[in-house]
Amino acid sequence: MAQRTMMVSACLAGVNCVYDGSHNRQSHFAGLLHDGEVFLFCPEVLGGMRIPHPPSEIRGGDGFAVLEGRARVVSRDGRDVTEFFLLGARKTLAFARKHGVKTAVMKAKSPSCGCGKIYDGTFTKTLIPGFGVTAALLKQNGIEVVSDEEYLSVVKTEE
Repeated sequence: MAQRTMMVSACLAGVNCVYDGSHNRQSHFAGLLHDGEVFLFCPEVLGGMRIPHPPSEIRGGDGFAVLEGRARVVSRDGRDVTEFFLLGARKTLAFARKHGVKTAVMKAKSPSCGCGKIYDGTFTKTLIPGFGVTAALLKQNGIEVVSDEEYLSVVKTEE
């Protein structure tokens, strides 16, 4: 078995941890899990969010702004859920450090895992440049973060 130095958002491997109780399964990631090559993680679950729960978006910036206290994560029903996202990010970082993780492949557009683009906080599916809370914290701490879309585009060009 290869040394596992990569983490993958659990929803990408088929774990039902998306806010609505579904998953974002991609066969490539499920295969890596089957081969024992990756660690799975879900920052929202680690932070104590129940599944299912109302969708959440970052208001006032991106994950870096949340880490600095300049933005908040708010659910569609108006509840401030920032603390869940911060706790999940901190627990994910601690796990990554403990296990020597170098790369995290994360679900695109997520308020936790988004890499490069996230929703703008209006719940209108409008994308803005930015990172989710966990992606930002991992990036700040030297862990490479890559969206599932970017990762799969590279894998397909290598095949």
